[in-house]
Amino acid sequence: MTEPLIAVQHLEIAFPNNQVFKDLNFDIQRGDFLTVIGENGVGKTTLIRALLGMVKPAAGQIKYYPNKKAIRVGYVPQFRNLDQEYPLTIEDFVSLNLRGWRPWLSKAERRQVETAMAVTNVKKIRQRPLGMASGGEKQRAYLAQAIVEQPQLLILDESTASLDNEMKYELLDLVQNLNQTSDITVFFVTHDLPLAKQYAKHYLALKPGQQQFGNIADMSVEALKEVTNVSDV
Repeated sequence: MTEPLIAVQHLEIAFPNNQVFKDLNFDIQRGDFLTVIGENGVGKTTLIRALLGMVKPAAGQIKYYPNKKAIRVGYVPQFRNLDQEYPLTIEDFVSLNLRGWRPWLSKAERRQVETAMAVTNVKKIRQRPLGMASGGEKQRAYLAQAIVEQPQLLILDESTASLDNEMKYELLDLVQNLNQTSDITVFFVTHDLPLAKQYAKHYLALKPGQQQFGNIADMSVEALKEVTNVSDV
């Protein structure tokens, strides 16, 4: 058996008066496109925070192979509240993950920015202020920023929720291409079951106190509704 990228073992997360997870177990395999599905409030974002080390488990563990420091992670949020006055251009925004507080990029870093903008189709609008970009353009810029450091794991936290139907599929087409051609492992959190069904390879369905993991090809959208209680699709 091949070694997973991340193994979640007997994970328990609890807040005052709220048991989020108890004995949660699943693996994230290298190169997988795993979707996490469930109704609002079931703990999908909490699980992301646990993977990122932002939430400490009450019990169990999250094991990273070969170790946590060796895994670069890219993150695409649902939506960032940027007004029209946000000053950075799309190119400058993409480069933030490499630049930090430095005012310059190396030649190698500039090539990384060029590649990230090219594969996410924002190169032609690179000088557009991000605040003036459309919702779909913003999400592609967020994706470009997330992959500029060439991560092994790409986490999408309801990243299509604010987009219209056409833009959802455009964004997921880009993500699927990265998964297939760049061997980036995808962890896609959503409540959009048809979208999950079309793009993912495996699913983790969450309900309060319950979990189900499997090949998404074996499940219809109606069956996914039953195991998640999600109906607004």
